[in-house]
Amino acid sequence: MTDHDFSAEAVTVGYGERTVIEALDLTVPDHRMGAIIGPNGCGKSTLLRTMARLLRPSSGAVLLDGRMIHQMPTRAVATVLGLLPQSPTCPDGIVVEDLVSRGRAPHRGTFARWTAADDEAIASAMALTGTAELATRPVDELSGGQRQRVWIAMALAQQTDLLLLDEPTTYLDLAYQIDVLELLAELNRSTGTTVVMVLHDINLAARYCDWLVAMREGTVMARGRPADVVTQDTMTRVFDLNTRVIADPVNGSPIVIPLGRARPAPQQPEQPEQPEKPGQPGQPAPEDRPSQQTGNRGAA
Repeated sequence: MTDHDFSAEAVTVGYGERTVIEALDLTVPDHRMGAIIGPNGCGKSTLLRTMARLLRPSSGAVLLDGRMIHQMPTRAVATVLGLLPQSPTCPDGIVVEDLVSRGRAPHRGTFARWTAADDEAIASAMALTGTAELATRPVDELSGGQRQRVWIAMALAQQTDLLLLDEPTTYLDLAYQIDVLELLAELNRSTGTTVVMVLHDINLAARYCDWLVAMREGTVMARGRPADVVTQDTMTRVFDLNTRVIADPVNGSPIVIPLGRARPAPQQPEQPEQPEKPGQPGQPAPEDRPSQQTGNRGAA
């Protein structure tokens, strides 16, 4: 895999007049696997779509190897960066192998002939994702987990150095979630592919990823190694949760145990004003008062 510099610099993005992300900076570690976490509506998917060139920032820039990605030719981007969007759709009746083969489109010109390299890329992607035995099955007849593996196979057939995935484990049961994350982790380990995901499960993100970014209301609240991001303080600031964070007994990654919603400190009821009395808290005692006040009291 080729080394790449991939970053967002002072990016502001919105929909109409509503700003979702404002002046955000993010550098993606090369050849690593990372995740963006945060509550619903905080801008995670908006950030990922902006970095994938699907959304254009109103200010700032996304840079790929020093070039503004929104000004690069589509094919030049697609040969380096792949995207698996949230809830992708496909033509009715298309079979698995045909859908996976669409991942080769960026590598082929308008009149380019199909090559052995294309066949090899498709076969490798399907073998890695365990979808070869589904090759002739219609995609719309597959289970959710099978379908997600097919979409990932299409992304792998694209053979990009950078792979962005928007909630790849959504709607999957726990076993299929593990399958998908194990697959992506193996891809990262074996090929050096840089993987960036949006994930909702913090514990799985901490277990499988090398780095995390925690967002709230369009702002990065914490970034770094899972142990540095998944802390009780960050969980309160990002999710409004009281938590306990413990170490995974198997691999030492942080595990979040939610204890309930974090609530603001109770407000003390407003007290009626009382006449000030000598010696009450916050007031000087009689003997500590200025001598002229004593004199005045004596003259009264």
